[in-house]
Amino acid sequence: MGKMLGIKVPKKEAEKIRKQLLELNLLDVNFKIKHQNDFVIFPIKERIKGFEIIETTFEKATKRPHSYREVVNIPSELQPLLPSSFDIIGDIAIIELPEELISHGKNIGKAILKVHKHIKAVFAKGSKVSGEYRVRELLHLAGENRTEAIHRENGIRLKLDVAKVYFSPRLATERMRVFERAKEGEVVFDMFAGVGPYSILLAKKVKMVFACDVNPIAIRYLEENKKLNKVENLIPILGDVRKVAGQVKADRVIMNLPKFAHEFLKEAMISVRKGGVIHYYGFSHEENLFEEHLEKIEKVAEELGKNVKVLEKRKVRPYAPYQFNIAIDFSVF
Repeated sequence: MGKMLGIKVPKKEAEKIRKQLLELNLLDVNFKIKHQNDFVIFPIKERIKGFEIIETTFEKATKRPHSYREVVNIPSELQPLLPSSFDIIGDIAIIELPEELISHGKNIGKAILKVHKHIKAVFAKGSKVSGEYRVRELLHLAGENRTEAIHRENGIRLKLDVAKVYFSPRLATERMRVFERAKEGEVVFDMFAGVGPYSILLAKKVKMVFACDVNPIAIRYLEENKKLNKVENLIPILGDVRKVAGQVKADRVIMNLPKFAHEFLKEAMISVRKGGVIHYYGFSHEENLFEEHLEKIEKVAEELGKNVKVLEKRKVRPYAPYQFNIAIDFSVF
């Protein structure tokens, strides 16, 4: 390879100069930086005044792939079917593969492990969501064959088994938003608590959290997460929320069960104090994001002789083509 231009700088100034060169777009990132005794030699694109310029040879830099799609070994005609993203829960990756890619699952899994060094296990979502706990079967693709992980988000740690409880890492921002709305002296009722992503976070701020779930495994992890995060003011309740509702009087109620939350509006409204807030979640088509849900909320309020005031409504995230996970915050009087 022919000689190239480089600048020679003392080692102790190297990092500062590297950043400046990058900002000025003068560093040639296609080549490796050289080290020579107490000096560093940077490959540059053009002559720069004020530095010792030398002509030398540089090794080509090996580019780190950004996406598993750059390194995966599958037939080229299937390449366009590869998902651009996947869920990461702790050190476990869960990817949703179309039917045509399932037989190439092992190679896809290996590619993910190669590019993302912190991931230790890769699973594909199976087709069925099974049982009353809404858990999807998982197919092991690569790495360790274990489904328990510790997931970190919003400054808390959540231990869970991805094969036995429902958990979505994509709601971290939404959970933080609810945390920011909550006030210190409040009592919170988390109706579908799971392993506690809302409950544990809120317990760090509010007076008391009642966290209910029908899945015994979720509650077992919730108990463990309570210890893990050293929160005392949280009461896990194993059972059907229909039996618990009304026994709890809360200032804030969380209904994170988007597919079925509308069926539990009565339970939420009899559990909230006058003037309290309900965080309601649902799924909607983009052409009718809120109307249908708002009608259901109004109807239940009317049946109970209560009034509601909508505080905020928003799209949380896309859920499927043209479908959105939505949120409506409303208070009850």
